[in-house]
Amino acid sequence: MQPLKTPQKEGFWGRINPFASKKWVKKQTTPIDDRLSELDEINARNAHQIEDVNSRAQAGIAKAQSAADAAAATANSANQTATNAGNTAQQAASHVDQLSATVNGLDQYQQVSALDLGFHGATAELTDESRTQLDTLATGLTGREGYVIEITAYAPIAGSAGMERSQRLAEAVERYLVTKHQIPIYRMHAVALGNAQQAAGGEDQKPEHKSLVHLRLMENSLAARADASPQSATAATGAGQP
Repeated sequence: MQPLKTPQKEGFWGRINPFASKKWVKKQTTPIDDRLSELDEINARNAHQIEDVNSRAQAGIAKAQSAADAAAATANSANQTATNAGNTAQQAASHVDQLSATVNGLDQYQQVSALDLGFHGATAELTDESRTQLDTLATGLTGREGYVIEITAYAPIAGSAGMERSQRLAEAVERYLVTKHQIPIYRMHAVALGNAQQAAGGEDQKPEHKSLVHLRLMENSLAARADASPQSATAATGAGQP
């Protein structure tokens, strides 16, 4: 027995099976869906690559900045070191100049004052006036540095006798300054000249008719104290400058 056929409607819609249209639509849309999925994957991959590139770029920038900061710090440190080295070199040069000036001036002495000391007759005994002069001079030298005392002795006798006599006069002056005023021996330099005359063009010639000791106070300005100079003894001695 033949099954009954459902009568179909005439026309366009009547000729189309509703179930067949879904398959057709799906068939038509599947490539599109696949393409969209592919595009999503591409977009996701591109986004990941962009993020990776950005991350590496930021890391590179940070590393470069860190290196630049370190280089700047090193440059600043090197510049400071160079500045310090320059200052040290200048100080060293200045110190060398000062030392050179000091060494050159160690033997440079200048006369501060001068005394002529008399004696009693033919003896080696100082007169009261000479003692007073030496007392005044020695008082002004208390606590002082950088000075020496030159002692030049003369006697009116010729030959060796005059030399011996003038030697005793010089020793009398040294002895008085050492025992009475504790002047160090190393600060006194004495010479006995007998009846020798002063060199031409120098100081006035010493008279030959009496014993005499010429004393000069010499000062080294580099070694002397600025606040206590032996120059203060000049006025007190009452002796004129040569």
